Amino acid sequence: MALSAAAANEAISTAGALDRLVEATRPGMDLVNAMILAKADSHVELVPEVARYLIDSGGKRLRPMLTIAASRLFGRANGSEVNFAAAVEFMHNATLLHDDVVDESNMRRGRAAARMKWGNQASVLVGDFLLGQAFMMMVDTGNIDALKVISKAATIIAEGEVLQLAKARDLSATANDYDEVIGAKTATLFEAATEVGAMAGGANEAGRRALRDYGRELGFAFQLVDDVLDYRGETGTLGKNTGDDLREGKMTLPVILALKQATAAEREIIVSVLGKADTGAEQVRQVRTIFDRYDTLNRTIARADAHVGRAIDALKPLPASEMKTILAGVAEFTASRAY
Repeated sequence: MALSAAAANEAISTAGALDRLVEATRPGMDLVNAMILAKADSHVELVPEVARYLIDSGGKRLRPMLTIAASRLFGRANGSEVNFAAAVEFMHNATLLHDDVVDESNMRRGRAAARMKWGNQASVLVGDFLLGQAFMMMVDTGNIDALKVISKAATIIAEGEVLQLAKARDLSATANDYDEVIGAKTATLFEAATEVGAMAGGANEAGRRALRDYGRELGFAFQLVDDVLDYRGETGTLGKNTGDDLREGKMTLPVILALKQATAAEREIIVSVLGKADTGAEQVRQVRTIFDRYDTLNRTIARADAHVGRAIDALKPLPASEMKTILAGVAEFTASRAY
């Protein structure tokens, strides 16, 4: 699909939002990054080797930045946000290590997945180490309420992973099933990241709720756009191969919407490659042609846009501030990645 002038201008205008977030959270993130490196250390040599391979592989660290940003919104940050943000990043990286094993992925962030270098066993075990360290960093703050938020998130994320596995190649999967999967697997960690940040900043219950809702809606939008980019993006910019979700049999929304409207012949084309690791670029293009016929990618983006709107609405009760403006811009940027 050609990019309209309006969409291009929107993408350009929102692209700076992430840069503003990076700059606004830089002092806190310097402390977070130092803690991440320290807590990734171990006397067992393989542990830091695998952990730092993933941690240093170029991820934007959006989730911990959101934790730091949320703490700054309320003006009473007490330092615990650094622990919370580092814990969130460790949880995220642990799920990536585990995901790559479950999905049998070969690439992560543009280079070989850790499992391709050290094997599945090391990837799973180092992921477990990172989860343990995440909880230790939370315990060190003495904030039991925040620990409950993170612990609950860890449980829900695991449930989401299992549900996604159960729904793989399930042709009866619905849009509601998809929402349940990404709500647990992706939106939950965004939600926890922003809520514990608000808690570190001294937010009251209304403030916590605003940031919790913002994070959850942002997480939904983020995953919806990622699922579009799996078919629309370029391999070099995705950090994985275009169509990998299709090869892994994931019932993402573009697939679910297409299967609902496709002819019997079109369904056969999709089903014949869904979950097949050797699916080639030409077969992915055939599926993409079906998606274009039923406008499933644009319909998925429209869903993402709706979540972005709700994320911005969640911030409205909060007093005006530069950080609030930045967070609203980050939400808009999330959707603009699809254009």
